[in-house]
Amino acid sequence: PKAGPSASRHGATMIRRLLVGVLLLVVLLVAALVVNTFRQGSKQLDVPFIAQVPVDEQAAAESLAVAIRAKTISSHDDAALNADQFKALHEHLEKRYPKVHATLKREIVGELSLLYTWAGSDTSLPAIALMAHQDVVPIAPGTESKWEAEPFGGEVKGGYVWGRGAWDDKANLIAELVAVEMLIGSGFQPRRTVYLVFGADEEVGGERGARQIAALLQQRGAKIDFVVDEGLLVIEGIMPGLNKPAALVGVAEKGYLSVQLKAQATPGHSSMPPAPGTAAIAQISHALARLDANPLPVAVGGIADAMFDTLAPEFDGINRVALTNRWLLGPVLNRQLEKGASTNALLRTTTALTIVNAGNKENVLPGLAEATVNFRLLPGDSTQSVLDHVRRTVANERIEITPVPGASEPSRVSSTVSEGYRAIERSVRELMPGTVVAPGLMLGATDSRHFEPLSKNVYRFSPVRAKPEDLARFHGTNERISVANLAELIRFYHRLIQTSAGPETTQRTSP
Repeated sequence: PKAGPSASRHGATMIRRLLVGVLLLVVLLVAALVVNTFRQGSKQLDVPFIAQVPVDEQAAAESLAVAIRAKTISSHDDAALNADQFKALHEHLEKRYPKVHATLKREIVGELSLLYTWAGSDTSLPAIALMAHQDVVPIAPGTESKWEAEPFGGEVKGGYVWGRGAWDDKANLIAELVAVEMLIGSGFQPRRTVYLVFGADEEVGGERGARQIAALLQQRGAKIDFVVDEGLLVIEGIMPGLNKPAALVGVAEKGYLSVQLKAQATPGHSSMPPAPGTAAIAQISHALARLDANPLPVAVGGIADAMFDTLAPEFDGINRVALTNRWLLGPVLNRQLEKGASTNALLRTTTALTIVNAGNKENVLPGLAEATVNFRLLPGDSTQSVLDHVRRTVANERIEITPVPGASEPSRVSSTVSEGYRAIERSVRELMPGTVVAPGLMLGATDSRHFEPLSKNVYRFSPVRAKPEDLARFHGTNERISVANLAELIRFYHRLIQTSAGPETTQRTSP
């Protein structure tokens, strides 16, 4: 029998009530998102801007230019490669910074690396260490003609210092020395000891330089409150919705692991191939495809969350809503972040297929196929956990899986409430108007990882300004730094030493 008018009205009423209930829930959810967004105020340190200390910008630029002309390309296998160029750089530093060399103790470690010690007046206080490296990467063959200035010419033109090392990492090295030279000239005496650590082989692992210097200091019983090395930058226009410069301070760096895969099969003539999937190349191809299609999972929480928590109130519009309400929108946000190479690398241990070798003739089935896969490990993962992932994913006992020597575990995560982090944050906020500061993750490796036995607070930060078009200059073509930005680096280190090692330093150590 058909439902009567009463039943129909009842059904319609129920549907209306359901729709009203759903609408009410949506309104409440939107209201909760809005309220939660705008009750999250800025987390930035509120400090006044300070007067800019005068810097001889032209002299600093010329000094960096001379440093660039020293072709200090390092080698993993040949420790003596370009030794004359490193020594030319040392001679320049001695000549250009006489007060530093008259006041600080200079030691040469591992033949070419430099350790400067500025003794503090209170030896009971832990020291601070400022790092930079002397060596540079070579120019990619075939790209020389694309440079707007000769790569090792050390030219100052158009308001920039051009050449390999202008950004990575001779600008930091020169800025630290200029800052110390200025402080000595003003009569400044550090209360806590300041170390300047200038490795000569960072680009090939730092085993002969920073590692030996760290071991030497450890042997001497040195205590270091915090370390600042090259690292993340002051980015501008790189994060959509963030219209302020952002100084990202690396509180950790990723680990490093390369894994070699080997597949063996019976060699033979290509006219008589074996069963599908059994040839050496087929086995390696299948293994690589599985690894590429099954990356390690996105980590929940961690440094990326800390960064977004700090930056969220500084974003505009929908970006602020999304970042503030990751408790609800996290999965959607992560899917978007995974689409970008740099943001994906913040969220997980990355998998990169980098080397494949097999065969030497088109009509011969090779008996061996090899491949190398590189992983950059997120803090929380380990070389063992990644190896286990590789074996599970490849799932082929016929493939030999071997870690390549030179692996390193992810670093510890340094504190964002330590005296060292606060000093970096304060210096940036005092000197770079409108710049926000947040913790971040260093995706590459730095010399600072060798100093973890000496300090629990290791920070990776360079106050180098970078816009989207500048990122390709890192290890790439047309590396440069503006003269004005170089002066900012000098002021940053000058202020950092003043506030961290000056007379106001207390006995309090970092938590």
